[in-house]
Amino acid sequence: MSDAIPQFTPVTLITGFLGSGKTTLLQRLLADPALADTAVLINEFGEVGLDHHLLERIDERTVLLQSGCLCCTIRGELSDAIRDLHSRRARGEIPPFRRLAIETTGLADPFPVLTTLHAEPVLKHHFRLGSVITTVDAVNGVAQLERFPESLKQAAIADRLVVTKSDIAAPNAVWALLGRLRALNPAASIVFSAAASLDAEALLSGSAFAGGTHSEAVSAWFAEAAEAHGHHGHTHDPNRHGSDIHAFAIVLDQPLDWTAFGIWLTMLLNRHGEAVLRVKGILDIGGEAAPVAVHGVQHLVHAPVHMQAWPDHERRSRIVFIVKGLERAVIERSLASFMALNGSAEAAAA
Repeated sequence: MSDAIPQFTPVTLITGFLGSGKTTLLQRLLADPALADTAVLINEFGEVGLDHHLLERIDERTVLLQSGCLCCTIRGELSDAIRDLHSRRARGEIPPFRRLAIETTGLADPFPVLTTLHAEPVLKHHFRLGSVITTVDAVNGVAQLERFPESLKQAAIADRLVVTKSDIAAPNAVWALLGRLRALNPAASIVFSAAASLDAEALLSGSAFAGGTHSEAVSAWFAEAAEAHGHHGHTHDPNRHGSDIHAFAIVLDQPLDWTAFGIWLTMLLNRHGEAVLRVKGILDIGGEAAPVAVHGVQHLVHAPVHMQAWPDHERRSRIVFIVKGLERAVIERSLASFMALNGSAEAAAA
């Protein structure tokens, strides 16, 4: 393990509704030696049973786990806690860490954490969002998604969904939950915590398009989007489930102008950011041999990722939106109008 401090420390957000198994998952992941260079922020010290993990107390708010991970409590503003970790690492007061994991409370809205990382002047120059992991209880998950808006938003905003307690849930409950999750967030990969082995580093590291590689996760996302939403951008919405949060995919056959699309997406999120919980897409950009991945959360747009290759034989732009109270037709009309306007401008300039 290198002691070198990365230019940008990736931050993984671990969220999930009350009792869904966030802490159990986090403890299991941190037992992997590959994650020994991880710092952890949790909401309340007593929330995690650390007694059998504690090796050395560094101070009243920071402990060193047997794995080598730092564990800190959030007793003030999140930005203060992260800045403090960064400063103490730079001064050599705590062991170096190469990634940061933040575990939220079960009733937390994940978006303020993402906003903090994006907007706080000091943090955005030293930290970047890696991925959002959401735990969902296979026994109670469907009911929680229907009853609690916090649970629904946590699942909708996830890059990776971890289904917990599937080993004690009825099979029909597991299948019902999987169907609900795939309809709600087709862009997220789904794993089971009950599996004998979990790739801790892969789950906690990177982003959904880590390194821009031709990955199984991207291929699976394509397959899910195609199966759930069809290939031709139909206007009906199969993902309505009596909730104002729903998902849909837009598929575009023609290559996109990157500048024009970027302007449109920025304008869309500026106007409707509160309603667009997630937008995640792989784009066919004119003049590019490989696709470009885009990823936005409400008002935030992350830097695009140039992928190495297309995950399958189809070279078409596919964009998944997860929205709250915003009709699909509004986004489709906006994009179509902008593309038509951009096409007219290009023709006039030719």
